Order: sequence, then C-alpha cells, then structure tokens
Amino acid sequence: MIAAPPKPAWIAVDWGTSNLRAWAMDAAGEVLDHAESDTGMAGLTPPNFEPALLRIIQHWLGDGTTPVIACGMVGARQGWTEAPYRAAPCLARTDAPVRITAQDTRLAVYLLPGVSQESPADVMRGEETQIAGYLAQNPNFDGILCLPGTHSKWVHVSAGEIVSFRTFMTGELFALLGSKSVLRHSVDTGDWDDDAFADALQTALSRPETLAAHLFALRAEHLLHDQAPRVGRARLSGLLIGVELAAAKPYWLGQPVVLIGPARLSQTYAAALAAQGVGPGIADASAMTRAGLTAAYTQLKATA
Repeated sequence: MIAAPPKPAWIAVDWGTSNLRAWAMDAAGEVLDHAESDTGMAGLTPPNFEPALLRIIQHWLGDGTTPVIACGMVGARQGWTEAPYRAAPCLARTDAPVRITAQDTRLAVYLLPGVSQESPADVMRGEETQIAGYLAQNPNFDGILCLPGTHSKWVHVSAGEIVSFRTFMTGELFALLGSKSVLRHSVDTGDWDDDAFADALQTALSRPETLAAHLFALRAEHLLHDQAPRVGRARLSGLLIGVELAAAKPYWLGQPVVLIGPARLSQTYAAALAAQGVGPGIADASAMTRAGLTAAYTQLKATA
C-alpha cells in the first residue's frame, strides 16, 4: 500500500540560481518530506516561478492555505518578486518577510530579504538565512562565519548582528577556469592531490600578487612536464583559496571560525585554515538553511 503524501504545517524553500529545494515541515520544524529540481532562478521569468514551485510541492497541499517560506535568489531583482535588502549592520534574523500574491489560493508565499552592505559594496541572498539558523542554535556565538561556495562569504557576527561581510568569487572562478579557459585540459579530472593543494595554498598566501603567473604555469607544467590533471586541479583550488584567505585574513586571524557549506568544500576550507593554525567548526549548510527558515516560520506564526 502506498503511503499518502504528508500534509505539512508549512513548506520551507531554498531557491537558488541553479536549483530549487523544498521541505514539507511540521509545526515543530521537523522534516516530513523533501523534493528538489534543477529549476533555478536563472532559467525562469516571474510568471514561471509559481508553476515551477507547484510541480514539486502540489502533492503536499491540502484544501486549506499552506504557508511557504522561501529564501535565496527567488527574492532577487530577477526573481519571483524582489525582497528588498536589509542594510548591515543588522540583526541576524529572518524577519520582515515579503508576502507575495500567488494565483493558487492554497499558497501563502513569503520571501525572505537578503542583506546589503554599503561600503565596501556587497550583498547576500540565502546566506543570511543560514546565519540566522546557526545563531538560532548557537545564540552566544561571536566570531566569524565562513560560507564557502560559488561566492564565498566571510561574515563577522557579534551580539546577534551581522556586523560586516566580504564576498569572494572563488568558486565561480574555479568553475570558469576549469571548464572555459586554457587550463581546462590540465585540470580535467575529479581526482585530487592533497600535497599539491597544500603547496599551492602556501604559495598564494605568501605571494598573492603572483596568482596570474602561477595559473598559467599549470598549463605549462602539463605540457612540458606531464603534470597529472589531479595535481593541476588541486593546485588550481589551492591557488584560488589561498588568495581568498590572504584577502580575508582580517576576518579569520585570531578569531573563532565556523564553516557553513557543502561537506566536501567545507573540509577543503578546514584543511586550508588548519594549515594557518585555525581549527574551524563545521555546520551543515542544508540544516542551517532549514533552521533559519524555521525561525522565520516561528516569528511569522507569533505575529499572525
């Protein structure tokens, strides 16, 4: 006998540039079911967001109205509806959600705002929900949260506030260089070399101004000395993360650091920081997203 789909108290949604993830949640914030698709913000226009969402959640909907709380690029200027940024410094809370009108009356959709910074100019969407989720579980944390990913964030958190942050395009640069540049044939592998990563990391940390030269050397080493792609890939990662750490040094030096990101990438950043004498904590990004969305649902319910 096939079990009936759960009927959640609310639905949590993380909608990024490339992917859509949704969780059917009970009133206590426990996951009843999960669904996802590759229908990210980048491939949609505003009228297409609601149908894309319904395709993966409609089997959870009952006759009444179900709250849907969403974070990420769905609230960007190019998203479903723009959810204006909150200006940092600001409380690391998922408050002030934007209610949008859905055609399907079974949906009550709320978009969480991102966070902006005037100087140096910077923005985040989605990461603020993970930060709120982490602080909901660790309310006394003061220090640095690093969120590695396509656009890595280093965030100074104190007294429950996002004080300042910087974004680094490290992940996007790695993807572009590894797939679109002259280096693509020299790093075309999923394998890895730990020693090559560590060596490149230290090179970039000590001489970040030589990055461009060391990048081309990956191609030359492959052509002239038959450097294995697994070595080239690890060195490319080490060079880019090393330059990021060099620039982010004012954030992590002498500070408690917690990484919130995909498991494998967080381990790579943890190894890089450990080489600098920093022993970071690690928190699961997906769990922190759900915790932040749950905090938003709790606040919304309390003010309803």
